[in-house]
Amino acid sequence: MKNFKHFYEGTYAKYILPGVLLQSVLIGGGYATGREIYSYGAKFGALGWISGLTIGIGFALFAFLTFEICRIYKVYDYKNYIKKVIGPLWPVMDILTVLIAILLIAVMAAATGSIFEQAGLPNILGSVVIVLICGLLNFKGSKVIEKFESIGTILLYGGYILFTVLVLINKGSNISHVFSTMDTSSYDGSVTVPLCIGTGILYVAYNINAIPMGMFSLTRQTKRKETFISGIIAGLLMVIPWFLSYFAMMCFYGDPSIVGADVTTPWMEMILAINGGPVLITLFSIVMGWTLVETATGCIHMIIDRFDVALVEKGSEKLSDRKRGIITVITLIAALILSRIGVVTLIEKGYSLLSYGFILFYLLPTLLIGGYKIIKNWKV
Repeated sequence: MKNFKHFYEGTYAKYILPGVLLQSVLIGGGYATGREIYSYGAKFGALGWISGLTIGIGFALFAFLTFEICRIYKVYDYKNYIKKVIGPLWPVMDILTVLIAILLIAVMAAATGSIFEQAGLPNILGSVVIVLICGLLNFKGSKVIEKFESIGTILLYGGYILFTVLVLINKGSNISHVFSTMDTSSYDGSVTVPLCIGTGILYVAYNINAIPMGMFSLTRQTKRKETFISGIIAGLLMVIPWFLSYFAMMCFYGDPSIVGADVTTPWMEMILAINGGPVLITLFSIVMGWTLVETATGCIHMIIDRFDVALVEKGSEKLSDRKRGIITVITLIAALILSRIGVVTLIEKGYSLLSYGFILFYLLPTLLIGGYKIIKNWKV
C-alpha cells in the first residue's frame, strides 16, 4: 500500500495524472458516443487519419506549453494563467470558458438522454441523472474527482479496446476497401490535406479548455522534464481513443445509417450492427455514462475554482458549500435547458463557433506569447 501511495503521489501524479484529467474532461458527449469523431475526421474517410494526427500533435504541444507556463509562474487556475498570455484581455476567456463548459455539459446531457431513449426510458431522465451525479462529485472535492477520473480512464480504455476489436473482427474487411479506393464519399465536397489539418486544428481549439480544467493537479510538477513528458502523455491519452473510434467507423464507412451525418450515437449503432448483446450494450452505456460524468464534473469544478480564486485574491474566504451548490445548480439547469437542442446541432454549430474564439484567445497567445516566455525563462 505504501509503494502504491508513493507511486500515486510521485510518478503517476507528476507525469500521468495531468493527462488523465485532460482526457477525462475531453472524452465526453459527442466524443464518447463517437459523434465528434465523425464530425472532425471520420467523415473524410481514407484521409480522416490526418485530422487525428493533427489532433494528437496539437494536444501534446499545447499541454506541454500550458504545463510549463504554470510551472514557471506557479499559476494553477485558468484566470491567472491566461493573464500571463493575453494580459488585460483575460475577461474574454472567462466568457468563452463558461460558455464552452455549459455547452459541454449540455452535450453530455443530450447524449445521455439519447441513450436512455434508445433503452426505452424517458429522454429527460438521462439528462437529469447525469447532472445530479456530477453535482454530487463536485461537492466531494478535488481528491475524489482525481480518483473518479483515474478509474474512468481504465474503464474507458478497456471498453474502447474491446469494442474496437469486436468491430474489427466482424466488419474489418471494409477498412481495406476504404483505403485501397481512397473512399471519401461521406463528405459532400472535395477532401484535401489542408481541409483535414484545418479540421483537426478546430477540434483542438474548442477542446483546449480541457487543459485549464486539470490545472489544479499541476502543483506537483517542478521540472521541465516533467511538463514535457506529461504533455506528450496527455496528447497520447487524448488521441488514442480517437483513433480506435476512427478505425471502427471505417468498418462501416459508406453506410449512412451507422456512420452518417444524422447519426447521434455512432458507437451504439456499431455495437448493434455486430449484434452486440445486452451485456455489451450495458457495458458501453456504463463506459459512456462514466465519461460524460467526468467531463461535466471537470467543467463545473473549473467554474467553482474560478470563483474561489477571485475571492481569495480579494482577501475573502472561499465559497461555502451552499454557494458552491447554487453555482452548480445554476450551471446544470442552464446546460439542461440547452441540451434540448440535441447532440448533432450542439456539436456542429456550437462547438465550431467557439473554436475560433479559443484560437484567438488561447491557442495563438499560448503558442506565441507563452512560447516566448518559456524561452525567456529557459533556465528556471
